[in-house]
Amino acid sequence: MPSSSSSTLLEHLGGVVAAVRAYGAAAQRATTALCCVDGRADATLLDRHQRALHGLAWIATTVEAVACAAQWAQRLAEAQRLGTVERLALAVGLSEYVAQLAGGIPMSQNEIFRPRELGLEAAAADLAAAADVRWLLATGGSPDARKALVESYREGSVVAETAFDEDLDAIRDQFRRFADKEITPRAQAWHLADELIPDELVAKLADLGVFGICIPEEFGGMGLVKRAMCIVTEELSRAWIAAGSLGTRSEIAGELIAGAGTAEQKRQWLPRIASGEVIPTAVFTEPDAGSDLASMRTRATPLPGGGWRIDGNKTWITHGARSDLMTLMARSEAGVDGHAGLSMFLAAKPRGTDQQPFPAPGMSGGDIKVLGYRGMKEYEIAFDGFEVSVDGVLGGVRGQGFRQLMQTFEGARIQTAARAVGVAWRAFDLGWRYAGERKQFGRAIVLFPRVADKLALMIAETVLARELTYFAAAEKEKGHRCDIEAGMAKLLAARVAWSNADTSLQIHGGNGYALEFEISRVLCDARILSIFEGAAEIQAQVIGRGLLGRGM
Repeated sequence: MPSSSSSTLLEHLGGVVAAVRAYGAAAQRATTALCCVDGRADATLLDRHQRALHGLAWIATTVEAVACAAQWAQRLAEAQRLGTVERLALAVGLSEYVAQLAGGIPMSQNEIFRPRELGLEAAAADLAAAADVRWLLATGGSPDARKALVESYREGSVVAETAFDEDLDAIRDQFRRFADKEITPRAQAWHLADELIPDELVAKLADLGVFGICIPEEFGGMGLVKRAMCIVTEELSRAWIAAGSLGTRSEIAGELIAGAGTAEQKRQWLPRIASGEVIPTAVFTEPDAGSDLASMRTRATPLPGGGWRIDGNKTWITHGARSDLMTLMARSEAGVDGHAGLSMFLAAKPRGTDQQPFPAPGMSGGDIKVLGYRGMKEYEIAFDGFEVSVDGVLGGVRGQGFRQLMQTFEGARIQTAARAVGVAWRAFDLGWRYAGERKQFGRAIVLFPRVADKLALMIAETVLARELTYFAAAEKEKGHRCDIEAGMAKLLAARVAWSNADTSLQIHGGNGYALEFEISRVLCDARILSIFEGAAEIQAQVIGRGLLGRGM
């Protein structure tokens, strides 16, 4: 990368952001013309042009990632913290993403969305021809830039991790120290044993307040912002995704109850969730429904003496056995199809064990053997006459379960993006260490350009995913709807986590394929991120439809 000052980079960022936003607007106009009738999205056209709709989602996500990274650079500069390593990471990452916009975005390993698919050849040419973009591509897109970034790391520099808030930075430091001491050295052994996370670790996390980060202080929580949740999740997931995921069920349950629960439900459950006394689990997915919640078949039938009887089957229930409370979605309204017939229940249950996972009457099931994401385990559960108390309907209002759940998906998806960022960093950490230690042909393999190129893009992409995730969290903090931003964060961060893990294993070579090497676990853990909490295809659908709904 040609020698240039931080001010030179900043001089070009505004033009780069303007150029990519113009390209994104052109993509939205083209998709609107394909999929809308009289300014409204048409279901038949959306289905026919699904690839174009998802292409728009990926374009918009990439544009927003570029804009968030540019804003990060501006804030670093204002704080006089924009150094050489940040400038290099930005130049490498932004040049790659702009090049993808102009040439083709990988929606998956074998699906590249090209500008011509939306008739954007001219818009892509204009993007590539913009003066600031040309400067960026010539500098950040060069082999010299990637080499310089890796050299900066070899000299001991790392990209800034500040959240521009002393309290948030202190939270990161606290949880990194804890994770480095209590989790990272043991995570591989726990994974290979395929056992539940040790109770003593759960207790320590409870003492640190992990389960009540965003629960209001009046109910025993910490009452912190969503960015704090992201940072805690990122740091714990960097050590082991299972540790970072422990708080997800509490996040979902806490937000459901705080947002829609009755006064009594809040008093009964929120303090106990915040303290870790009660471990919740989310019981939504069914064997034949998946993300199609409108097809849910599990039934909730009123009992003559009060309360409810639950009958049906659920699957992929994380931490189901060791939980004390189920947020359970079931069809409560006889004869009402679709989303309108669903209610959300707060269903207490006894805590199970490996030997007897579901000791409650009317419940049975077992764990699903999985590649990674172990520690809490996944379960299939059959309900046959399981009883829920009379006050178990969330908010005391029937038929509102789907609407209530949708309001929590934003937080859950942002947290999943944070998990992905943590996994992405761990994959980089392992690849970086191995590349520095492994010698071939008389020198460390980090000195080979193809290895250095991989490491440079891992750094740059993780920074972009991280800043997009923090942006989504900040939008959530404002109290308005942010399903598009949350979807973008999860969509990109999950792709980056998998790319980093796969790339890091490639750097390890044959050793990476051995179970004794930690990267084998990280690869398996990373793979789930683009599937759960809404698969990548679902995220793209949500983003694309949402953008068309917002209009131009």
